[in-house]
Amino acid sequence: MTAVADRGRVRKFLSLVMIEHSVFALPFAYIAALTAMWRENRSVHWVQLLLVTVAMVSARTVAMSANRILDREFDALNPRTARRELVTGELSVRTAWVGTLVALVVFLGSALALSPLCLALAPVAVFLLVLYSYGKRFTDYPQVLLALAQFVAPVGGWIAVTGSASWAAVALGIAVGTWIGGFDLIYSCQDIAVDRRIGVRSVPARFGVGTALAASSVVHVVTVAAFAWFGAAAGLGALWWIGVALTALVLCYEHAIVRADDLSRVNRAFFTANGVIGIGLFGFALADLIVNGLGA
Repeated sequence: MTAVADRGRVRKFLSLVMIEHSVFALPFAYIAALTAMWRENRSVHWVQLLLVTVAMVSARTVAMSANRILDREFDALNPRTARRELVTGELSVRTAWVGTLVALVVFLGSALALSPLCLALAPVAVFLLVLYSYGKRFTDYPQVLLALAQFVAPVGGWIAVTGSASWAAVALGIAVGTWIGGFDLIYSCQDIAVDRRIGVRSVPARFGVGTALAASSVVHVVTVAAFAWFGAAAGLGALWWIGVALTALVLCYEHAIVRADDLSRVNRAFFTANGVIGIGLFGFALADLIVNGLGA
């Protein structure tokens, strides 16, 4: 019975941290790492790629679990989040903390296995990831903190391979940070009434839905520009540029289906459109690298 109970707790913990949403950031860590490998010797370093995978998924798990633990009282007051596992009691806070600590140990271990520099920078990544959870308590711009946290993934992937940062990595970090920060501006619009009532701070709660959606549009223009900057700085070819063009079209679609007077399609914009961007752009990047000589 204990083994069955343990498996149940693991499943609930994975549901708590929405492990499947790693699809949003992980592809860009892969783009950074594989592009760095291509530039270095045109060969995939499989052990490094595996360690990057473990590091990114475990770091995101730490961030999501800490967010759920710290926000459980807010979540209980919001009908959209009131069914989360820590609110309903399906998962205990103690179990969530254990899962968080396990993920943290895995993250630090994978960082150490990558390089001493990655281990030295790991606390900075954890700090930025957890800081976002506190942001809604002291700033109207928590999406900026989210963007900074997401900046870490591609830059970390690049450093893991090369041992140093580059302007290409910075460009990709800006692209990913503004992309995720921008669509979080859209996603948070659906909680505006509850956030104002319970004191959660955000751009929509402070400035209104219309301003938040307009800001998201501007931020996503920066996203496309940063993807273009990355392609130019890294020396990528035509397939990458096709991917960037299609990404711009998907972002236009995302903004077209969400209006200040109709937020009914926020989930389609958030989950479907952004999932397409993450997986699709990775596919174009990988194809471009292979065509230009990346080998196993």
